[in-house]
Amino acid sequence: MTQQIVLASGNKGKIAEIQSILKPHAINIVPQSVFNISDVDETGTTFIENAIIKARHAAALSQHSAIADDSGLEVDALDGKPGVYSARFAGLPSNDKNNTHKLLNDLLDVPKALRTARFHCVMVFMAHANDPSPLIGHGVWEGEIAFEKSGDNGFGYDPVFYVSEQRCMSAELTPDIKNSMSHRAQALKQLIPQVSGFFNR
Repeated sequence: MTQQIVLASGNKGKIAEIQSILKPHAINIVPQSVFNISDVDETGTTFIENAIIKARHAAALSQHSAIADDSGLEVDALDGKPGVYSARFAGLPSNDKNNTHKLLNDLLDVPKALRTARFHCVMVFMAHANDPSPLIGHGVWEGEIAFEKSGDNGFGYDPVFYVSEQRCMSAELTPDIKNSMSHRAQALKQLIPQVSGFFNR
């Protein structure tokens, strides 16, 4: 039986990625917009805190189980920035182009060897708004920040995130390849068996 879970996100790129990854697992993801739920303020200082805030908000207002992710880019030369502020690095409203432009500017004088970075994604499942033991998956995707943008796929920092195994930017990967190796795919791979176990217990 297919399980319906609310996804606490309004990001179209993120929704499409998560739906694509979960499709084979009999888990039907419904965006929170179906329930007229708007984004909640992300007041946490860590990815896990923000993911729980978002999942709890969606579960409370929809009266359904909810999944939320919080993800971001950690750049070593910037002491871990933009981190939890990745989506609003250049200020609000969130703008991928402005965020990427600010990142490249901040790294202007940083040589290639020191441009190491990684995407983090924490995925949280909450059975209900007062769930005391949320299920959690955490994926990490290593790469480096390029000197200029390339590629039209993906979203966010994908055009400047260089994936050495593929010798190209994340934004140059096909969705199938990206969804097999990304931080979000890794987090969901950890979470899916836990969620399936919850519904089958």
